[in-house]
Amino acid sequence: MEIEFSLLPPEKRRTPPGDPLSIPFGTIFTDHMFTMTYSEGQWHDPRIEPYHPLSLDPAALVLHYGQGIFEGLKAYRRGERVLLFRPDKNIERLNASARRLVMPELDPGFALHCIKELVKVERDWIPEVRGTSLYIRPTMIAVEARLGVKPAKEFLYYIILSPVGPYFKEGFNPVKVYVSDKYVRAVRGGVGAAKTIGNYAASLLGTKEAIEMGYSQVLWLDAIERRYIEECGTMNVFVKFDDELATTPLDGAILPGITRDSVIRLTRDWGLRVRERPISIDELTEGLRTGKVEEVFGTGTAAIVAPIGEIYYKGEVYRVGDGKSGPLATRLYDTLTGIQCGEIEDPYGWTVEV
Repeated sequence: MEIEFSLLPPEKRRTPPGDPLSIPFGTIFTDHMFTMTYSEGQWHDPRIEPYHPLSLDPAALVLHYGQGIFEGLKAYRRGERVLLFRPDKNIERLNASARRLVMPELDPGFALHCIKELVKVERDWIPEVRGTSLYIRPTMIAVEARLGVKPAKEFLYYIILSPVGPYFKEGFNPVKVYVSDKYVRAVRGGVGAAKTIGNYAASLLGTKEAIEMGYSQVLWLDAIERRYIEECGTMNVFVKFDDELATTPLDGAILPGITRDSVIRLTRDWGLRVRERPISIDELTEGLRTGKVEEVFGTGTAAIVAPIGEIYYKGEVYRVGDGKSGPLATRLYDTLTGIQCGEIEDPYGWTVEV
């Protein structure tokens, strides 16, 4: 397929924000977006066109039964170079989500081509300040107008772009998290491993209550025993014990994070003992009491690496280390952001030039 371009004339394009570090995450969008539709068993009409509201029938299946998925990745710019970080893994995960939600898959090569072409059009929107990037949000929704629980036959795929600074207002500084044993996010056998809209709706009430308590994110426990830690808000979680680095295994209830995978690869290459295993909340809190737990941090596309400095569980506050960013989290953040921006060598071939 050939992409059709319908671009705004230069005089109608807006000026990108001057200070991207001050922009609340995901609140400003670029001038153009990508769209493509699916019907009669095939994708067609790929277009890059002016950013605009969507028009949906009130009976569109996504509005009633949640048949929608999305992804998140970033473009980084330093001088003339524009880099994407492991976009093939995002496309692979989007297709895995599509299979779980009974939605059509995308051709990986064409999907990457579409992302690149849109980013090229909006190149001037990519900030160059350290800690900033252009956030890329591919989304697929069911647009067939029909009531009744069934997989749709018509879909819309679109991509929007947003210049962003740090995901947390704290920047790369420790965040405080609240462990919820009242609500759960996902269950094994459900759709927790898919990046689907319902997973995030399920997290909203718990997150609201955590914020009211003065915490940035919720650390979720498993839905069956309410015993093992899973994800933390929009992030996978790592615990640095005195003898190993541990993270929750991919058991179908958590998202297979691309940053998570990158951290595992890096730390193993650095000689750390890394294990994907269940971590109980009791093991975590006891380790914090005794000092066996040295660091806790989250990883994800939006935050990259987020040190956790305080954990609240059942009325008790646990401080992680000295409450500051730990040496491992700091090294990971510096290494990943350096690779992503092209400032340090990429020995893994993770970056893709636009």
